[in-house]
Amino acid sequence: MADVHHFINGERREGRSGRFSDIFDPNTGQVQRRAALASTAEVGEAIASAKAALPVWSAMNPQRRARVMFAFKRLVEENMDELAEMLSSEHGKVIADSKGDVQRGLDVVEFACGIPHLLKGEYTEGAGPGIDVYSMRQPLGVTAGITPFNFPAMIPCWMFAVSIACGNTFVLKPSEKDPSVPLRLCELMMEAGAPAGVLNMVNGDKEAVDAILTHPDIKAVSFVGSSDIAHYVYKTGTEHGKRIQAMGGAKNHGIILPDADMDQVVKDYLGSAFGSAGERCMALPVAVPVGTDTADEFVARMVDEAQKLRVGVSTDMDAHYGPVVTSAHREKIASYIQMGVDEGAELKLDGRDFSLQGHEEGFFIGPTIFDHVKPNMRSYQEEIFGPVLQVVRAETLEEAAALPSDHQYGNGVALFTRNGRAAREFAQQVNVGMVGINVPIPVPVSYHTFGGWKRSAFGDVNQHGPEGVRFWTKIKTVTQRWPEGEIDDQAFVIPTMG
Repeated sequence: MADVHHFINGERREGRSGRFSDIFDPNTGQVQRRAALASTAEVGEAIASAKAALPVWSAMNPQRRARVMFAFKRLVEENMDELAEMLSSEHGKVIADSKGDVQRGLDVVEFACGIPHLLKGEYTEGAGPGIDVYSMRQPLGVTAGITPFNFPAMIPCWMFAVSIACGNTFVLKPSEKDPSVPLRLCELMMEAGAPAGVLNMVNGDKEAVDAILTHPDIKAVSFVGSSDIAHYVYKTGTEHGKRIQAMGGAKNHGIILPDADMDQVVKDYLGSAFGSAGERCMALPVAVPVGTDTADEFVARMVDEAQKLRVGVSTDMDAHYGPVVTSAHREKIASYIQMGVDEGAELKLDGRDFSLQGHEEGFFIGPTIFDHVKPNMRSYQEEIFGPVLQVVRAETLEEAAALPSDHQYGNGVALFTRNGRAAREFAQQVNVGMVGINVPIPVPVSYHTFGGWKRSAFGDVNQHGPEGVRFWTKIKTVTQRWPEGEIDDQAFVIPTMG
């Protein structure tokens, strides 16, 4: 198949750097194509294209921009099967999960279709004698997004849909591991009626990232990835005067109280810990059952049910999850499993030896479960990002709630209980950015906002929803007066509006 190049000024642009990154088929372990890696000069060309398109696009009224977003949404829906198959072939997640990836991105596109309402400012009539005050939200200019491999449709849409709807132009740098879906989304945006240059894409590595973070014409950057790189993006971008939101890693906990519906808990945990091979920043890789009886029942039932999960190729409609994205990532997950063993955790189910007949070279790893994990273990403190569930036992809700509150990451947390008062107090007090009550993957709907705390996020503004509109716009406030008669002799005095 053809290599994946860039998308600049409304068309595919062949890379000229001479550098490439392999794109694997995780189901077979074979290289299926390459991604061209952009040079600094090529990133500059994409930024120049976005800058040239900015005056016309930003001056277009919000209704017309919304019509483009409506058309884009329709085109993505019409091409759902193609996009899902393309996504699964490069990422490895099963087709149903890939369709969910695209659909969650479309949810934010749908939110962005309401941009005429979302951009409305405020107005105060008669703030002072003959004085009115109003505000307006205006686009920032050329903006950019740097996205990870695990959601190659959803996360780019989270970024560019809101930014473009607000009147900005955009340069996307997707993961070089699975760039074909982002490229296709750029083409569909042009088919929807966006002018050439409004949405551009460059594949690349650190050279492309640094080119984006340091270029004077880029005004804002959104990032999702590991926490170390998120911190680097935040530090470098802000040092160069850019507005930055940088979402990092996670180690989400699910706390199980003795009164929880254990049938539902086990069902929820099978999907949230092992779905998409655990390659989700909102997965639940840590379970905290409260009380010995609760823990014993949960572990026994999870081990039994996890062994029934079907791990298969991404096109297997009966598979619960597919391979991980690369061989290197599979080895990283396996190293964390060994680390847990070496640290003294009790390995109840080991997925390292899993092999799929006929696909022995694929990047598969079976479900893995640890019991009696301790908070001082490195395997607990760090993000594994694979189908590995760690069980940390607690005696009380207070002890259990302290675990996510004290952890370096603060992306998401879930509480399973029938006790409304306990749930309400937990939601108020836990030191985590997104909370689920009997909801295992508490990703907010598109018209709310997504964002964690602590080392899970750098920057002050969350993604999508109203917060996304605030991030991608700047506010201007106008104080106006239309005097009659003689010139006011108090012109040199700051008005008090009294």
